[in-house]
Amino acid sequence: MSDSNLANIRTKIDEIDIQIQELITQRANLAEEVKREKYALEKNPNFYRPKREAEILHNVKQRNQGPLANEALILIFQEIMSGCLALQKPLKIAFLGPAGTYTQVAVHKKFGHAVQNMPQQTIEEVFREVEAGIADYGVVPVENSTEGGVNQTLECFVTTQLKICGEIELPIHHHLLATSELANIKRIYSHPQSFAQCRSWLDTHLLSVERIPVNSNAEAAKMVMEDTEAAAIASNIAAKIYQLDIIASRIEDEVNNTTRFAVLGQQEVASTDKDKTSLLLSNPNKSGTLYHLLEPFAKNGVNMTRIESRPSRKGIWEYVFFVDIEGHVEDEKVAKSLKKLGKHTSLIKLLGSYPCA
Repeated sequence: MSDSNLANIRTKIDEIDIQIQELITQRANLAEEVKREKYALEKNPNFYRPKREAEILHNVKQRNQGPLANEALILIFQEIMSGCLALQKPLKIAFLGPAGTYTQVAVHKKFGHAVQNMPQQTIEEVFREVEAGIADYGVVPVENSTEGGVNQTLECFVTTQLKICGEIELPIHHHLLATSELANIKRIYSHPQSFAQCRSWLDTHLLSVERIPVNSNAEAAKMVMEDTEAAAIASNIAAKIYQLDIIASRIEDEVNNTTRFAVLGQQEVASTDKDKTSLLLSNPNKSGTLYHLLEPFAKNGVNMTRIESRPSRKGIWEYVFFVDIEGHVEDEKVAKSLKKLGKHTSLIKLLGSYPCA
């Protein structure tokens, strides 16, 4: 390729960039028009619509003819929507902090970067901020593909009135961060889930090193900034924020390690083409309990994607069950299943119906 041909291609790219920017500006102007119309109709309108977001991203995938992957295009459109939404009303998102946690990465994947970040010290505080209306939404880890449910989150679901109005799936890659070499490490800080997800690597390379659990991986990274004998298991983003070296990379035991996060809000989400419903179920501890919980879904052709039990804390050997099923609570098959389930179940709590990740 000659220099003149390369120059011509770059000129075309510049021209297209101008068009793209002009179209984004037009979109932003329309977002402001929506803002004016909504405030004319409502005193305190809700601008974030999970159903509308799902429709836009579905259309992005349907239109895509390459060469960019769907994931790349979706991230671009997420940021455009995030910026436009901030013109209407910046979203305040509570998450498990401090800055640099995997939960914050999930926030940015879902809502883009034009949001007001509200890091909290515990998962319980995330729930409280949203319940009190201080935050518009919260993001909390629900389960990991290798270690199962996150206990603190599941326990909060038992008592909260919040709804799950979205989910995020995030591939998790753990790194060992420190300010010194591996041979100098005498203690490691991390969230308990990360210790579990890196158990084999730690047992192989740092078996005798003390493992100290903390509330989040970013907190762990923050703690080792001034400690030359300590290391943290955290993300590469945390390494940049807290100016730590990655002394061992991708130490998770499973290469496909993925964490699922829930978006917490106070609104119910309308049905889309591809939804998931989360439920909390309970029955007296007697023969056939689990069968009666599962039978209505099987008979109505509703696919169950997850079931997990937790002690109810109301009696010895009594349990509650967290269940995820495909479909929306408004779907006929799901509605029929729940109606039948109500005849045999002491507790049915709808945690939310929402678009699948």
